Amino acid sequence: MAAQLRSALTMFFILTILTGLAYPLAVTGIAQLLFPHQANGSLIYKDGKPIGSTLIDQPFDDPKYFWSRPSATAPFPYNAAASSGSNLGPTNPALTEAVKSRVANLKSTDPGNDTPVPVDLVTASGSGLDPHISPAAAEYQVRRVARARGREEAFVRTVVRQHTEGRQFGMLGETRVNVLALNLALDASDEPR
Repeated sequence: MAAQLRSALTMFFILTILTGLAYPLAVTGIAQLLFPHQANGSLIYKDGKPIGSTLIDQPFDDPKYFWSRPSATAPFPYNAAASSGSNLGPTNPALTEAVKSRVANLKSTDPGNDTPVPVDLVTASGSGLDPHISPAAAEYQVRRVARARGREEAFVRTVVRQHTEGRQFGMLGETRVNVLALNLALDASDEPR
């Protein structure tokens, strides 16, 4: 019995050191060496301070900014500590009402825009924190953003094109626009040189 206990304890300590210490340290070290930006949260800095991540959505409600997808996180929108979707099915009346309300809000902020509202501007993503919108959702907002910033629509469209990301490896996912990166680029273009 003592020999079996000694073997079991020895294996316990060896596996604890290997899987609880050595492996996590090795993976962390490799990630920091090969992918330091991603390993540290893909943070975006302004004036030396972190202001966001390219991976987590943030709320924008000022008309001069492009707006993200709605967030279904609780207890407040865009809560990175509580990633979740609404779990409302397509026939759920609550989802239908939420979408109608969001469409009405978008139409009221840009009354002359008769373009159909892209679905990603009125429905939350599965995580509630998706930092991207479709190029169609960005295009829908160009007029409002250009007017609010006092810029030409062509200029704003150019900035959108510059921040449109293609499919990963040319075939995975959809083309998309990172809202935080786009808004920061527009802010930088407004700053005096």
